[in-house]
Amino acid sequence: MVTPYQDGVCACNDRVVEICKSSPSSSEETAIFNYMRLRVLCFGRLRELLAPEIFVELTSPATVADLWKLLLERYPALAPYDRAIAIAVNQTFASSSTPLSPGDEVALLPPVSGGSPEPSLPLVSAHARLQRETIDSAALLAHTRDGEDGAVCVFDGIVRNHTRNRRTLYLEYDAYPSMALAEMEKLAAEALTRFAVRDLRIVHRIGHLEIGESSVLIVVASAHRAAAFDACRWIIDTLKKTVPVWKKEFFEDGSTWADGEPFPPEVSL
Repeated sequence: MVTPYQDGVCACNDRVVEICKSSPSSSEETAIFNYMRLRVLCFGRLRELLAPEIFVELTSPATVADLWKLLLERYPALAPYDRAIAIAVNQTFASSSTPLSPGDEVALLPPVSGGSPEPSLPLVSAHARLQRETIDSAALLAHTRDGEDGAVCVFDGIVRNHTRNRRTLYLEYDAYPSMALAEMEKLAAEALTRFAVRDLRIVHRIGHLEIGESSVLIVVASAHRAAAFDACRWIIDTLKKTVPVWKKEFFEDGSTWADGEPFPPEVSL
């Protein structure tokens, strides 16, 4: 069904079709352009710089590179993030050449450092959990360890009371919840394949955290300590680079988003 609009523009189903009429002196031709509408989610400091979400229209076909070029033109404040940002399409890291389709959900991800836009928490997968409530480390350790284990390695990331000689009052963590959970589960699956470990769990908090509270807890169980140590270190180091969780620090004299670690080359633009 086609709905007429003024000035030679009509809407056809979910496409916007613009009809460009030739001038009276030229032969009569019609050029048709397809437009797609995309929802772009912003996280971390980009939510304050732009908005929690924006909507853009691109001519089709288009790629992530085309979208980023348009965003840079429309929002000059994004210039410092060129070559430092990652973009996800439908909750999967995308490259510059990734094609875009009408209705895609796109996310702009600044370098990660660990309120959420999605209130439906906790989110739980086979080996990972994203939650607002306090992490019960003792319960998680008891649940993970088993009689065949010779070692259990625990990483407990704790909110400290200072950063770069400034007194920290509290932290707030923001996340792209469903993608964060998927990335943590992906890390768990890779660690179970890469290292000789029997089982593991990853739990990350978001929202408001006080000094001394745990922000992330990783428990790795194995027959031997070396594998448990290696897997635990690899998980937290990789999590800090790839899982879309951001940290905002609140000080006595102001607040700032933590810089975060650069994305790996394979996922950054």
